[in-house]
Amino acid sequence: MAKRNLDDTDRKLIAFLRANARTPTAALARNLGLSRSAVQERLRRLERDGVIRGYTLTVASDAAKGGVSAHVLLTLDPKMQDRAMSAVKGLPEATAAYTVSGAHDAIVMLTAETSAHLDEVLTRIGKMPGVNRTTSAILLSTLFERV
Repeated sequence: MAKRNLDDTDRKLIAFLRANARTPTAALARNLGLSRSAVQERLRRLERDGVIRGYTLTVASDAAKGGVSAHVLLTLDPKMQDRAMSAVKGLPEATAAYTVSGAHDAIVMLTAETSAHLDEVLTRIGKMPGVNRTTSAILLSTLFERV
């Protein structure tokens, strides 16, 4: 990725795309006070420089459809961290994982069909080689979400 400083117009363009990535270029141009070709060129540069990595479909959260989601903090054995995270990555219920600073080593986002299903997944994670401890936070509602 090329080193690129974003200007105010780039940040506004990204904000419009976060709100609705399907906004037509002509509408983006009107909102930014630029020509359509200027917006297209900015988009090309942002994509080329890796600032915009892609456009994606966001589906309503599984919690809204009756599922249950959780954030799980993991404390890992440093010598087995790669093995543990590889096993977690293989779980279809794991939607994302991040390394973190502080008392824990990683955070995993999980989505399951029911609380019993989530409990079973948490038990499996707790028994994985290299996982020393888990701390879970069940998500109750979404106040807002930016993707």
